[in-house]
Amino acid sequence: MAEKIITAEQPAAMGIHYHYYSLPYMLEQQKRAGYRSIELFCAAPHVHMTAEGVADRAALVKALRDSGLQVVCVTPDNCMGPWQYAAAGAEQIGQCRRYFRHALELAAELDCPYVACHSGWGLLDEPREEAWKRSLDFMSWYCQEAEKLGLTLVMESLRAAETNLVNSLPQLVRYLRELGAKNIRPMIDTCAMAVAGESMEEWFDAFGTQIAHMHFVDGTPYFHLAWGDGDRSLEGYLSVIQANGYTGALTQEITDGRYYDDPAKADRQSYQILRAYMGA
Repeated sequence: MAEKIITAEQPAAMGIHYHYYSLPYMLEQQKRAGYRSIELFCAAPHVHMTAEGVADRAALVKALRDSGLQVVCVTPDNCMGPWQYAAAGAEQIGQCRRYFRHALELAAELDCPYVACHSGWGLLDEPREEAWKRSLDFMSWYCQEAEKLGLTLVMESLRAAETNLVNSLPQLVRYLRELGAKNIRPMIDTCAMAVAGESMEEWFDAFGTQIAHMHFVDGTPYFHLAWGDGDRSLEGYLSVIQANGYTGALTQEITDGRYYDDPAKADRQSYQILRAYMGA
């Protein structure tokens, strides 16, 4: 019998792979799978958020509260669209600030303590340090806005294919040191971590108990896969989590297109595999 390492509240569902399904369907299927928590991904078709605000915000908040799922993190769409943390130009930066401010306000309304972020990215035909500075300037503002609402930002690294800024553990260590904000903490994305050739032990050695959140998925190491579909060592990861006393969320950030037809199956698969390691 597997050792009971995590609680039933720690695995958190996410909705990227429900790209062709409604919010009510997603919430119901994730509850049926067994999840008690959710990380809210603020993108269509479940959340329509722009620089102007969140469409049908009251209905969205009601649906989430009525679901009984605890929102443990709000994650604004920040990879595929125009919204990013190292934007250039006064108008673009202004719109990005308004957009991300709406994510903070939504998290506060949902009594959610964390909002996820990353460094954004620079253009490949500009000096990297210019984009790095823009990102730090933006994040300094973002941390101040989050602090006003009693929120903490959690920051992940990305894969090198996604950003030329923070795409490794050493770069995140440097970034957070230079930023110097008190209400931003590191988070682990097991895909980005593995693609960079890093171990979970190295992340805990660097940050210890400051690690506040995880995107906890299988992979090859590339891709964000349901557990059982990759080659990552679940027991190895869980042993490190246990050894370091990590009790935060383990979000199932399942993104691969293979799951789009039947996302509920992927949720059930991951939950059932994790369930063997759950205590009360």
